[in-house]
Amino acid sequence: MTVEATSAGAILFRNTRDRREYLLLKSRPGDWEFPKGGVEGDEELQQTAIREVQEEAGIEDFRLVDGFRDEYDYVFEANGDRIHKTVHLFIAKSFEASAELSNEHSDLQWRDYDQAINTITQDGPRDILEDAHEFLDQELEA
Repeated sequence: MTVEATSAGAILFRNTRDRREYLLLKSRPGDWEFPKGGVEGDEELQQTAIREVQEEAGIEDFRLVDGFRDEYDYVFEANGDRIHKTVHLFIAKSFEASAELSNEHSDLQWRDYDQAINTITQDGPRDILEDAHEFLDQELEA
């Protein structure tokens, strides 16, 4: 049986000196990812993304950037079920310089774009980071 699951999160960035850095969290299995998690109750996707940034990165002072949402999906096995998970990612700008590690992850790092692209292990989030980075470049030029 395949179970459908929905998660939401955010590609969180900060502007530091003359560059943009993205927050990456290292999951317990060892993948580097963005703050994200399952939708609870009747939350909107954006509400889930905001809550997950607060819970997983310990950041309160940030805002979602309008006009961007992308998604990727994957399948995995859990407790004998096939889980088909769709992850919706927004972009969020942090106004705080530091993040706090939650117990859900083993490490966190702010990485510039080139470092982040080379650190992310999964194709889905990597492709979305490419799109998000281009989107932000265009926004700044506008």
